[in-house]
Amino acid sequence: MQVVCLDLEGVLIPEIWIEFAQRTAIPEFNRTTRDEPDYDKLMRFRLDLLKQHGLKLADIQNVIAGMAPMDGARDFLDELRSRFQVIILSDTFYEFAEPMMVQLGRPTLFCHKLVVDADGFVADYQLRQPDQKRHAVNALKSLNYQVIAAGDSYNDTGMLGAADAGFFIHPPESIVAQFPQYPVNRSYAELKASIDGAAARLLQG
Repeated sequence: MQVVCLDLEGVLIPEIWIEFAQRTAIPEFNRTTRDEPDYDKLMRFRLDLLKQHGLKLADIQNVIAGMAPMDGARDFLDELRSRFQVIILSDTFYEFAEPMMVQLGRPTLFCHKLVVDADGFVADYQLRQPDQKRHAVNALKSLNYQVIAAGDSYNDTGMLGAADAGFFIHPPESIVAQFPQYPVNRSYAELKASIDGAAARLLQG
């Protein structure tokens, strides 16, 4: 049995925080896991910015409500799910992801949760577990699944390294240069071909 694990933001949907930066005209929110490998440092930075500007969870959710998956993402995901078990492994939050999951046909999603205070401000965040993407891949492998994974950022490299086959999709050149061991795909058609090729090789042993 084979499972495909995909990142969400930058792979199937636009980066939520970048969209939020554009809508709020606060450029500091443009910083993502493509720029900062330390996820806790990045999230503390974001929480401080939200507090500084008096922005609530509802303000972020209003932006997300106007977003849509990347062009071709739903078709790619539907086709992939017709042939493989697919799990989305993301460092986003359930409070953010719901509208996107509806538009993507409700794939299985493993991510994190936010801590929201009585006034609707994001007070903190709760990781499902640290380095959850890598742990999820290793857990699947312990159940005798072969795992093929794809992502685009620093926080995906643990998942890619743990998988039986790992690929980049839509990565920035800075990350490609640091992790040359992962083949790069620039379109869903390329990624589909890479996944199919890896699946065939793994089945052959």
